[in-house]
Amino acid sequence: MKTVCDLCFHHCALAEGQTGLCRARASRGGQIVPLNYGRLTALALDPIEKKPLRRFHPGSMILSAGSFGCNLHCPFCQNAEIAAAGAESFTRECSPEQLVQTALDLRARGNIGVAYTYNEPLVGYEYVRDCAGLVHRAGMVNVLVTNGTIEAKPWQALLPLLDAVNIDLKGFTQGWYRTLGGDLETVKRSIALAAQSCHVEVTTLVVPGENDSDQEMESLARWLASVSPKIPLHVSRFFPRHQMQDRPPTPVDTVYHLADVARKQLRYVYTGNC
Repeated sequence: MKTVCDLCFHHCALAEGQTGLCRARASRGGQIVPLNYGRLTALALDPIEKKPLRRFHPGSMILSAGSFGCNLHCPFCQNAEIAAAGAESFTRECSPEQLVQTALDLRARGNIGVAYTYNEPLVGYEYVRDCAGLVHRAGMVNVLVTNGTIEAKPWQALLPLLDAVNIDLKGFTQGWYRTLGGDLETVKRSIALAAQSCHVEVTTLVVPGENDSDQEMESLARWLASVSPKIPLHVSRFFPRHQMQDRPPTPVDTVYHLADVARKQLRYVYTGNC
């Protein structure tokens, strides 16, 4: 008998002991359990702008925590050593209580809360949920950096605990999302729901020959403006990484040009990695 994970649209049906495609969730005793609960691969105090968030507590610092696993398989992933890894990759155990205490201890250095980032944090949904509740009770903020690939029910349950999210909108065609193992409509839904609940910013990595046309950026920006023209969009430059090291970096002029295209629809557009 198999157990179905209902966290994201993949709906992995797992036999006992089997791990899902995200490498972070498994079937144990007829239940889906997170293998990465409290297991961190990265912990650092970062500027909030690095998430990237430009219009949420600018100038602040935030404690950034990452684990392992991801439910997409982007060939350009810059954190593939943890996102594409499994349970063997974690470097430290950190309970929710320990993470929140670390965040509190860093207040003197400008820390305002916890950011769940680096890998895809939502594949460790239960840890994010438990930490976020404690962070709020401690009077601090929660930031989530995510690919937005989550089903509506768990997303809506988590959103009241989040103060800001940056969601990757990796392009605006289902074909490109299919290449990445994702689903465009799922991510659009996640953005729209988040915009009703907390501060939202969106990042699009421009990959040469894949999602760099004026038409695609126009469509993306028009849709995002229909949610809210005040949602900041980060148009980011691609560099060769992981399985896409045969591609040149995105020309800087292309990034600037596509940002100008997006500005016809959106009030706040920023360029990144230039």
